[in-house]
Amino acid sequence: MSTAAFSRRQFLGSALASSVLASLSSPCQSAAAMTKSRFEMGLQLYTVRDPMGREPLPTLKRIAELGYRNLETFGFDAANIGYYGMSAAEFRRTLDRLNLRTTSGHYDLSKYLEAPQSELRDYVSRCIEGAVALRQKYITWPWLAPEQRTLRHYELLADRLNLVGEQVKAAGLGTAYHNHDFDFFPQEGRQGYDIVMQRTDPALVKLQLDLYWVAHSSPRTPHELFSLQPGRFVMWHVKDLDRKTRDYTELGNGTIDYTKIMPEAKLAGLEEYFVEQGGNFAVDAMHSIAVSAAYVKSNLE
Repeated sequence: MSTAAFSRRQFLGSALASSVLASLSSPCQSAAAMTKSRFEMGLQLYTVRDPMGREPLPTLKRIAELGYRNLETFGFDAANIGYYGMSAAEFRRTLDRLNLRTTSGHYDLSKYLEAPQSELRDYVSRCIEGAVALRQKYITWPWLAPEQRTLRHYELLADRLNLVGEQVKAAGLGTAYHNHDFDFFPQEGRQGYDIVMQRTDPALVKLQLDLYWVAHSSPRTPHELFSLQPGRFVMWHVKDLDRKTRDYTELGNGTIDYTKIMPEAKLAGLEEYFVEQGGNFAVDAMHSIAVSAAYVKSNLE
């Protein structure tokens, strides 16, 4: 499939399509039904990176006890096709024993943004090998280094995402891009995130929307983003915004009301969501994921 940039007409046309979808939605659906979660509670393991580094097995057991079932990996050992000091096969067996699964992984693709395409393809092949062993659905591009956030780099990123998407799709998996605050920073009247949305092929590249960074830095609401390209936001990162510092906080302690966002799941195309908290823990990471799990169970399930 061609990796040519998508046109502004196609981009804006998707917004018109969303308005048609909105007009067809049923106004009679109850609030309780709309907020009922259809998804397994997920956790991005970056949240518990320190406990996972020290003692991965007890940490995973506690995660399972709290009711999390779907994990997103962080930290891929490309040389050994491993995760958290285990081979991909061993890690998969560990998850199986604990009734856990993983549907996405954050992979260090930004290192290859400006590398020769052959190096990118080789790294992606290793990511695919690991993801297949774990039965993951998505290989996610999670980050851009500070020097990679110019408009020129975003245009290159879009091209590289399309290339990765073609390679990953051929292996039966999907590709996604994860946003941060910098994706929404204005540059010469443009945003990097718009370049990603406009220039990548939706059939090859999906979007993992970090809702904290949307609340923190985006000029658009989640609904406005979903309406631009309905069905493309297949994964969400769910974390809260501290009322005073605007730093991370446990779900339910901040300003983001997920009971009002979850009804947008169908419009977004949501398949999976992952609780995440990068820091600013009230006590420690394990306490914070327990607090957030309780919020999800009480409000989103």
